Order: sequence, then structure tokens, then C-alpha cells
Amino acid sequence: MTSRRSPIRSAVATTKGDDGTTGLLFGRERVSKDDPRTEAYGTIDEAVAALGLARASLGGEAHPRTVASPAGRLADRILHYQRELFVVGAELATSAGARDRLEAGRTRVSAEMLRGVERDLLEFERAIELPREFVVPGETPASAGLELARTVLRRAERRAVGLARAGVLGDSLVVPYLNRLADLLWVLARHAEQADARSAVRARVSPPAG
Repeated sequence: MTSRRSPIRSAVATTKGDDGTTGLLFGRERVSKDDPRTEAYGTIDEAVAALGLARASLGGEAHPRTVASPAGRLADRILHYQRELFVVGAELATSAGARDRLEAGRTRVSAEMLRGVERDLLEFERAIELPREFVVPGETPASAGLELARTVLRRAERRAVGLARAGVLGDSLVVPYLNRLADLLWVLARHAEQADARSAVRARVSPPAG
């Protein structure tokens, strides 16, 4: 048992979570901080932060005058997906009984969001030379940040699969969205390397055929 303390006078710390619970997006339901939903949207938060590291290494938010450059274009796309991941987080932070309150593209992953990831995936694939072997992350700061975000996103995907299997997500597009976005981040990491005239370091292990 923790001793009771006087409330802290902070605009950020509410102290409501000191009992190990947190509130979901809609309604008054509170769940444990290690609830599968909390774990899922918390992992999305990690991915957003990792993408921020990648974007910061490119000079921060892309301005209109620089967005046409390779680094500016990449920073613009990273920022775009950081913002979309807030939509993913909102959907994951909603209880099954409140899903009817979600709004496509704002608090629920939409079909257009998924199509957008796929368009970017195909566009950036055409712009790079695809490695034929597994690669070792770390050739450039931006590519390393993107790879970190990719692995965190894969963990978020695994958490979302668990929620889907438990019937929490209904007809959600969260899982295919995360799956496709993780693929895109791998491609963007290669784009970051090649835009800097660098080549990914090969792991000397090839993916299985077929």
C-alpha cells in the first residue's frame, strides 16, 4: 500500500493513475495500465516518438520551400504518419462498447488511410534499389530511427492482433494498417540511406525463398 499524499498542483499530473489504472477515450471506464488495450495504444505512442527521432535527424518538420528535396519529402511523410498514428491510438484506446462513437479518419482507421499507405509504399519502392538480403540498421541516423519505429510498430501490430482475436476491434482496419505501415517504414529506411548516397549493410543472411 502506498501512503496517501496531498494532491500535486500540476497541469499535467492528475494523480488519477496512481492506483495503476487509466481512462479510455470514451466513457468513464478505467482499466489497468497493463490491460491489453493500454499496452497496444502505449506501443503506438512509442512508435510515434521513434518516428520523431527519425524526422528530427532530417531537420524537423518539412517546410514548403524544402518539401521537394529528398529529405524534405521524407520528413513530410514521416510527420504525416505520426499524425495518423494518433488516429490508430484513439481507436485502440476505445472500449468495444463505444466503437459506434468513432469517426473514420479522426478516431478510427479508415479505408482511405490504408490506401494512402499503400500508395506511398508503391511510390517509394519504385524510387529505391531493393536489397536482396537482410540488412543491418544504422547506416544513417534517419534510417536507424525509421527501423526503430518499424520494430516498435510490429510490436503494436502483435498487440492489436491479440485484441482482434479477443473480439475487441470488430471490423477494424487497424491490423492491416499497421502491417502495411511497418512495410513502408522499412522502405523509407532504405530511401533515407540511398538519398544520402549510402547503402544498407548486408546481414549476409538471405530471406527464405518462396
